[in-house]
Amino acid sequence: MSVKLAETAGFCPGVKRAVDRVLDVALSQGRGKIYTYGPLIHNPQTVELLKKRGIAPVANIDDIPLGEEATLVIRAHGISPEDRRRIKRRGLKIVDATCPKVARVQAIIKKYVARGYTIIIVGDKGHPEIIGLLGYAAGRGIVVESREDAVNLPVADKVGIVAQTTQRKDLYDEIIKIIKVKMPQAIVFDTICDSTEKRQKELKDLASQMDAMVIVGGANSANTRRLADISERQGTPTFYIETSEELKELPLGRYKSIGVSAGASTPNWIIDRVVNNITSFQAGGEKKSKSLFNFWLFLVRTDIYSAIGAGCLYLACALIQNLDLKLNNFLTASFYVYAMHVLNRFTDNKINIIGSFREAIYLKREPLFIFLAIAALISSLILAFAQGSISFLLLSVISLLGVLYNIPVLPTGWRYRSVRELPGSKNLSMSLAWAMVTAVLPATGAGFHLNTGMAVAFSFTFAVVFIRSVMTDILDMQNDRLVGRETIPVIVGRETSEKIVKIIWGGLFLLLAFAFPAGWSASVSIALLLCLFYVLICFKLCDRRAALSGMELWGLLETNYIIAGVISLLWLVFIGRAY
Repeated sequence: MSVKLAETAGFCPGVKRAVDRVLDVALSQGRGKIYTYGPLIHNPQTVELLKKRGIAPVANIDDIPLGEEATLVIRAHGISPEDRRRIKRRGLKIVDATCPKVARVQAIIKKYVARGYTIIIVGDKGHPEIIGLLGYAAGRGIVVESREDAVNLPVADKVGIVAQTTQRKDLYDEIIKIIKVKMPQAIVFDTICDSTEKRQKELKDLASQMDAMVIVGGANSANTRRLADISERQGTPTFYIETSEELKELPLGRYKSIGVSAGASTPNWIIDRVVNNITSFQAGGEKKSKSLFNFWLFLVRTDIYSAIGAGCLYLACALIQNLDLKLNNFLTASFYVYAMHVLNRFTDNKINIIGSFREAIYLKREPLFIFLAIAALISSLILAFAQGSISFLLLSVISLLGVLYNIPVLPTGWRYRSVRELPGSKNLSMSLAWAMVTAVLPATGAGFHLNTGMAVAFSFTFAVVFIRSVMTDILDMQNDRLVGRETIPVIVGRETSEKIVKIIWGGLFLLLAFAFPAGWSASVSIALLLCLFYVLICFKLCDRRAALSGMELWGLLETNYIIAGVISLLWLVFIGRAY
């Protein structure tokens, strides 16, 4: 079975802007309680995440307690002028997240109503955007929802026609033709969002190529319903779902190719889950549980792949330093990394797995994963003790720092109470921990002393782990902002993060290229340049995100660690240890 994700699936610019605005408010200080005037977007899962951030929707302004210092966020759909006046009379702080495309329609209506025009609004009666637009029509607005409504319109002399920004383009064109027959003098405005038009056009093309389509979005999302309608009009079997759990009831196994698209309010993490679950089926409806591909995804989802990757990086670091390879060190690195990753995912009310592709499996088997993580941590300490007292002491200190990383040590009321809350700390601390257990710890059993080989090995692991960490955080930016994780991409933005990654890539390239000629490391450092060329491939794959799910991209990024281990073993077999 092949699965293709539409490039336009997910948040539209207006929704993204609204979500970003409300999250910026949440990060600022001294604003009191934060409310949104109605659900910020038509996606229950996103609304629930926002509630956990203290951002609550209210259906009516009067639901906000009198005298409370509060900020009210106007959502992307916009509101009527009367509602805006009521908010101001209440003395509430306003953050206007009205989509610029909606604001343009509001301005058109206001302008032409002032000139005596009757405004015909083509859209869904009762939709929040339509309610707001009618407010600007000042009693001179008529909502047309269907062709039948258009036929029954009364004739007027001065008429302006606008559309709900998420309206179906072909339906709008048909309704315009009907109205023009009755009122040829009517002025028509192209107010359908260009993002909506692009999404609908892409969906039409995709549906014509696929055996079936899955449309993902909130049950109350008008634009998502339109996508499903467009797909069905192509004659393609279409399934409209809100979450991946609904896939269990669908007969997807009978189709060889499935397209996936999503409404403008659907977050990436929900889309990724749907794509991940669909790829677990094959023709005939049987799960590919025994396939190599699904086994690989299982390793990625459960952090076992990361653990194996840590062991592989140890192989590279040991050979860079010309150390003997030991299974003890391989297992120490793997067990420690597995333990720290899993335990960190369950900290702070499980915030590290909420919305991720790991959430379902981790929350379903939480006791098992915690047990395995603790067992892995104890095993790593026992293995380190077997290597020597220095190794045990070093790993104990690293483990203690890992525990302190999550513990609030500063007084209540401070913005950052623990190290993990510091912006960007996750990327740096994880890279440092990996570098210590793969490059420094193995050297403690071989007459530990600082040298250039250790420095090169440390820099290699730190750089490749940091690059992977930032790149996966770029993929997860949307969800990280929703749950409040202040990763480097969230803080400085995607473009700056990519520049940082490229600078580190360039620095590591130069280090590996000159380390052996300069006598700083073994010649394996030259071979490890292949890992950097693989990173360039990953850059391209991340730019083409629609071709792969988030879990697949994550796994491909971590495959760089495995490549480092394979390169090191091949170098050992064919080249040896010569400097």
